[in-house]
Amino acid sequence: MEDFRQAYLRLCKEGGAEPQESVVAQLQESRAGQGSRLDLSGHSLSADTCSVLARAFQNDTGFTEVVLSDCMLSEEGVYCVSLKIDTQPICTVVWFIKLYGNNLRSTGAEVLGKLLARNNTLRRLVLEWNALGVWDEAFSLFCDGLASNSVLTQLDLRNNQINHHGASELALALKRNTTVQVLDLRWNNIGLLGGRTLLEALQKNHSIVQLEMAGNNIPSDTLKALEQTTGHNSDRQSTLRESRSRTQVLSKEIQTLKEEKGRLQMTEAALTLSEQKNHNMGELLTRVKAEKEEQRERQSRERKKEQEVEEKERRCKSQQQQIFELKQELTNSTAELKLQLTQAEDRLEMEKRRSKQALQDMDTLRQKEVEHMNRHLEESERALQERIFKLEGQRIQLEEELSKAKAACVTERAQAEEELGRVRAQVRLEEQELVSGLEEKLRSVRSNLQEVQLHCSQQKQTISELQAKNSQQGSEINAMRRRTEELQQDLSAKDQEKVAEVSRVKVELLEQIGHLQAERTAQGGLKEKISALEREIKVLSSNHREVLLDKESEMSSMLEKLRLKEAEIQRMREDEANRASYLQSAILTYVQGSPLGHYNSPKK
Repeated sequence: MEDFRQAYLRLCKEGGAEPQESVVAQLQESRAGQGSRLDLSGHSLSADTCSVLARAFQNDTGFTEVVLSDCMLSEEGVYCVSLKIDTQPICTVVWFIKLYGNNLRSTGAEVLGKLLARNNTLRRLVLEWNALGVWDEAFSLFCDGLASNSVLTQLDLRNNQINHHGASELALALKRNTTVQVLDLRWNNIGLLGGRTLLEALQKNHSIVQLEMAGNNIPSDTLKALEQTTGHNSDRQSTLRESRSRTQVLSKEIQTLKEEKGRLQMTEAALTLSEQKNHNMGELLTRVKAEKEEQRERQSRERKKEQEVEEKERRCKSQQQQIFELKQELTNSTAELKLQLTQAEDRLEMEKRRSKQALQDMDTLRQKEVEHMNRHLEESERALQERIFKLEGQRIQLEEELSKAKAACVTERAQAEEELGRVRAQVRLEEQELVSGLEEKLRSVRSNLQEVQLHCSQQKQTISELQAKNSQQGSEINAMRRRTEELQQDLSAKDQEKVAEVSRVKVELLEQIGHLQAERTAQGGLKEKISALEREIKVLSSNHREVLLDKESEMSSMLEKLRLKEAEIQRMREDEANRASYLQSAILTYVQGSPLGHYNSPKK
C-alpha cells in the first residue's frame, strides 16, 4: 500500500492537482493493514482525484477488492474509476467492487456495462442505492455487458429504480448469461410484467440459485414461481456436485480394484514359485532313492547313510511344511481378496444405483448398457469364483491325502525300525506309488490352473471389447451434444431477431405516446382558453363541450389502440415461445428417429 500512496502523490504532483488529505490519510492508515483491499468509503472524491486514482491503478495491480461506497462520484469520476476500459483494462486481479450509494445513472450504467463485457476476473459487484434503471437505453447497455460476461457470480442491484422495461432487458441478459448465481433486485419497481419476464428467463437460465425480489410490487404467485425455479436450479447444481463426487469415488474404487488385481497376480506368481519348489523337492526325492540303492550295495555304511536319509527326510518335511504354510497364506490372501472384491462390488452397486437415480433423466440408455456389462462381469466373476472353489476343494483333498500318506509313512517307519530288511523294501514300494500318485495329481492341478488362466484371459479380452464399445458410445454422445449446441445457437439467433422486433415495436409505441402527450398539452391549452372565455361566450359553451367530448373519444380510441398494440406484442411473444417449443419437440423427434437414437434404444 506504500507504493500505491507514493504513486498517488507523484501523479498529483505531475498533473498539478491538489491531493485530497482524506484520501492520503486513508491510504496511510491502511498501508500496514490489508494490502489487497482499497477502501475509500465515505470520502467525497472529485473528478481530478478519480482521474489520478485511475492512473495510479494502472501502475499497481495488486488489489483484489475496491470499495468506493458513498463517495459522491460524478459522471466524469465514474468514467475515470471505471478503470480506463477504452485504453487499458487495469482490473486484472480485482474480484470484488462495491459502489454503494453513488447515485450512478446513465453514464455509470454504460461504463459498468463495458467493464462487465471486457473483464475476466470480477466475481462480485455491489451497486446498491444507485439509479441505473432510470434511463432505459443506458440500462440496456449494462445488460448487454452482463450478457457477454462469463465470470461474475454475485450481482447486487437493490434500490436502483428498475422498472418493468429494465426487468425485460435484464431477463434477456440472463437468458445468455450462465455464471451469475446470486442476484439481488429488492426494493425496485419491477411490477407484474417484469416479474413474468424474469420468470420466463429463469426457466431457461439454470445457474441462478438465489434471487431476492422483495419490495417490487410482484404478486405472491409469481414470487412463489420464482422461488421454485431457483430452488430447482440449486437442486440441479447440488445433484451435479453429488454426481461428480460419486464419479470420483467410483474412480478411486476402480483404482483400488486394479491394485488388488495386481496383488492377486503377485500371489499367482508366488504359487508358481511354490510349484517350482515342489518340483525341486521331487527331484530331491529321486536323489534320495538313488542314495538308498547305494546303501544296499554298501552294507558297511548303512548306518551313516540311514542318518543321511533321516536328515534329508527332515529337510523334506520342513520344506513340505513351508509349502503348506505358503498354501495357507495363499488361501488366506485369496479369501481376503475375495471379501474385498465383494465389498467393493457391493459399494460399486450402491453408488451406481444412487447415480442412476440422480442422473436417470440425463443418460438412461448408457445406464442400461452399463447394467448389462455389470451383469455380464458378475456372471463371469461368479463362474471364476465357483471354479476357484472347486480347485480349493481339490487342493484340500490332496492335502488330506498327503497328511494320510505322512501318517502311513510314520507308522511304516516305526515298523521298519523293528524289521529293517523286510519293511524297507515294502516302504520303498509304497513311497514310489505315493510319489507317482502325487505327481499325477500335481499334473492335474497344473492343467486345471492353465484352464483357469485361459478363462481369465478370455474374460479380459471381453472386458477390453466392452470398454471399446463404451468409448464408441461416448464419442456418439459427444456428437449428439455438438448437434444440440448448434441447435441452441440457432435458437439464440431467433431470440435476437425477436428482440429486434420488440425494440422496433417499442419505438413505434413511444412515438404514439409522444403524439398523445402533445395532444394532451393542446387540450390543456384549450381548457384554459375555455375557462377564460366562459363569461364572454356562454352561447358557444355547448360547442366547446362537444369539442371536448370529441377529444376525449379520440383519447379513448388512442388508449384502445395502445392496449391492442400491447396485446399484439404479448401474442408475438407467445408465438415465439410456441415456435421454440415446436422446435425443441422437432429436435427431440429427430434425435429419437435418427439411426443413433435407434442404436441407443434399449433392446427388448
